[in-house]
Amino acid sequence: MAVVAALAVIASACGSSAKKGGSNTNTGPTTTLGVVGGDDPNAKPVAGGSLTYGIEADTAGGYCLFKAQLAIGGIQVARSVYDTLTMPGADGKIHPYLAESVTGTQNNKIWTIKLRPGIKFHDGTALDAQAVKDNLDHYRKDNLLFVFVFADITAVDVVDPLTVKVTSKVPWSAFPWFLWSSSRVGIMAEAQMKSPDCNTKLIGTGPFEYVSWKFGDKFVAKRNPNYWYKDPKTGQQLPYLNQITFVPQEDGAKRTSSLEAGDFQAIHTSDAQQVVKIRKDRDAGKLKDTESDKFTEVGYAMLNATPSCSPSPCTPSPFSHLSARQAFAYAVDRDTYNRLRNDGIQQNASGPFAPGVDGYLADTGLVSFSPEKAKAAAAAYKQETGKDLTFTLNHTADPSTTQDAVLIQQMVQQNAGVKVQLHSVADQSTLIDIAISRKFDATLWRNHPGADDDTQYVWWHCANSPPAGTDPNGAPACDNPVNFGGFNDPVINTAFDKARQSSDPAVRTRLYQDINKEFAKQLWDLWSQYSLWTVGYKTDVHGILGPALPDGAKAFEGLATGHPVDGLWCDAGKC
Repeated sequence: MAVVAALAVIASACGSSAKKGGSNTNTGPTTTLGVVGGDDPNAKPVAGGSLTYGIEADTAGGYCLFKAQLAIGGIQVARSVYDTLTMPGADGKIHPYLAESVTGTQNNKIWTIKLRPGIKFHDGTALDAQAVKDNLDHYRKDNLLFVFVFADITAVDVVDPLTVKVTSKVPWSAFPWFLWSSSRVGIMAEAQMKSPDCNTKLIGTGPFEYVSWKFGDKFVAKRNPNYWYKDPKTGQQLPYLNQITFVPQEDGAKRTSSLEAGDFQAIHTSDAQQVVKIRKDRDAGKLKDTESDKFTEVGYAMLNATPSCSPSPCTPSPFSHLSARQAFAYAVDRDTYNRLRNDGIQQNASGPFAPGVDGYLADTGLVSFSPEKAKAAAAAYKQETGKDLTFTLNHTADPSTTQDAVLIQQMVQQNAGVKVQLHSVADQSTLIDIAISRKFDATLWRNHPGADDDTQYVWWHCANSPPAGTDPNGAPACDNPVNFGGFNDPVINTAFDKARQSSDPAVRTRLYQDINKEFAKQLWDLWSQYSLWTVGYKTDVHGILGPALPDGAKAFEGLATGHPVDGLWCDAGKC
């Protein structure tokens, strides 16, 4: 459901601007915004071969997409089997993919999806309007996340065999982005959706066909010989590989070692220490890599700001108090953290919207590192509640992430005088379950990959507005269960609603910047660094970013939501 942390770098909300004073002078990343690495543009693809790809984690719930909880490992697997109706390009805009066009009318309250003719699912059945309607209806009715993503949809209707009409109760200018939704809205065949084995009987239109999957072991898929898309540069039928195998390895260091040893031919990682190691191997001619901090995510400490445990079940957390959030925020020196844990290669985050996204602001007014203010905020919390501030910080058991958590624990205890307990959980799926239940104080997290800002609506918007005269230390809990922190902010709610219904780019940008500033003011989440995603691979592997899109747009340059696998190929057709 959420893209969560294998390298979940926490953060204070310390400001990264030297103009604000304090010790937080952002040394910045060693890569510029964009993509570094990649292929020789003159290399000629060769068909054949079998590639083994090391992913960050497996997906416990399976791959029936209207039920699935997909982090990046699951998304990467899903992209091999399923296609989406739309796809982003390198221009940061959304483009038709399975759809031939997606057109808005009536002030963007009616959206018409025209499908490409002749596309078939792996079982030989046709991709048609009825299948798309049934997929969208399942997503908006049966998936915990997409119940909220598609809450404004009032009807999905079949117009003709290749045309679907979607009706929204409000104008929705960003709707085509939600037909992609970070590659989570893959289109499944009717036989899969109706099967009692929907989680394991995978039937998509994608470049590879499902062969087998054993949780925690491997996922195997073979070439789809009837894939609908050809490489527009070469005219060759895609995909190039005969087989792709995904192997989960949550320990980032072991994943990199397996790549070096040749057990994997490619891996993905956002662990800065592993990125540095891959760079050294690249410079020595042992590996290649593609790095991208474009359209990326943000790492942060997600705080449970739920003010009470009624009406929703939860565990009381101190972070309904602004003073507690301030104590945490002031206590962590992000520059020192970035240097010690990330080798200084990542960029300190100013908010949830990464550079390149409309709502991004270099200076949102985030507080600066200050032990004095951290101690004062902790004292204020004790005065308000009569109790010393203490909290538990959740993190995955990955050794690198555990070291991240230990450093944060030390900083908060030393700089704020606040006791921090660490709670290690086995895997990402468990961390997600804890977040859904709101049974946590603070959790290391990573989410919000770059796209249209409206795609973040689901994570923070609340339909229940806080009443006047609310306790200043907390508003009524958010009625949106995927707002895991439970905060209910009227400024954020209103700005999201207005921006969704506007088609004026300038108005939308201003509103999203207002959201960014409100996060900095209220400290609902404590931002750390923007992720630098890297795919490391053997020197004979090519085609990481995939081919251009059907309308000619260049391939998307973000790696935070995985990457296409249809364009992967190996020298001499052997991996």
